[in-house]
Amino acid sequence: MTEKEFNNCVDSFADNVYRFLLKHTKDVDFAKDVVQETFTRLWEKRDDVDFFKSKSYIFATAYHKLIDDIRHNAFTVYEFKVEREISHNYSDLKDILNMALETLPQIQRSAILLRDYEGYSYDEIGDILNLSQQQVKVYIFRARTTLKTYIGSIDNII
Repeated sequence: MTEKEFNNCVDSFADNVYRFLLKHTKDVDFAKDVVQETFTRLWEKRDDVDFFKSKSYIFATAYHKLIDDIRHNAFTVYEFKVEREISHNYSDLKDILNMALETLPQIQRSAILLRDYEGYSYDEIGDILNLSQQQVKVYIFRARTTLKTYIGSIDNII
């Protein structure tokens, strides 16, 4: 990977990785640190990383750093116990969706965010999360089912 290609990766993917991490952690500083470390690792491995596979490498690196920090208790994931209190007059769908996402297990949340929020294919998600394509499909199906149950009918929201 050339310096120009690296800079193109930073311009193209830094915001997406930041949003992905922020959705998981709700910690701005942690998300910024992981993004910086991710691109530092990409720079260090630039000779080994193919530019056309850099997006998967970037997301996989950020995801693994997130998981490592959770496992080593260097970072505490904010767990929210969200009660299902949806008012018939509530109209901020984004907040409702965010509350619903917070109820998902970590792996399901990652899979659904990568698929529906970032637009990755099942194979790419499998590469990032170290899962088979079938496992990815199962996690996404379960996540969507949970979200559908949580949110309920659209008539309950609007």
